[in-house]
Amino acid sequence: MHYQTESWGPYLPAARPVGDPVERIERMAAESAVVIFSVSTCCMCHAVKSLFCGMGVSPTVHELDHDPRGPELQKALARISDAPPSAAVPVVFIGGKLVGAMDRVMASHINGTLVPLLKEAGALWL
Repeated sequence: MHYQTESWGPYLPAARPVGDPVERIERMAAESAVVIFSVSTCCMCHAVKSLFCGMGVSPTVHELDHDPRGPELQKALARISDAPPSAAVPVVFIGGKLVGAMDRVMASHINGTLVPLLKEAGALWL
């Protein structure tokens, strides 16, 4: 699992700030085959991260509670995923496309459509 954070300070070059949180989310979601927006203390976030790791997928995880702009990103995630702000995480993107929250990820896993999505995105080879 790759954890992304904005707090690397001088170790990383400064990124251009993106004004619109939705644009920033889209950019972040396109950085890796599987991207999870999470909160480190959320049990559902832990469950979805464990699901992907158990499948042999190494997602990029953005912990919103470790990001100074996390609250505004969480509100934007709630808007684009049609979830109430209190239930805005976890949100999963595969291949840069929104899959959704835990319920949609689990439904895709149960009905057999998750593995083909992961293979198509290059996150799973078997």
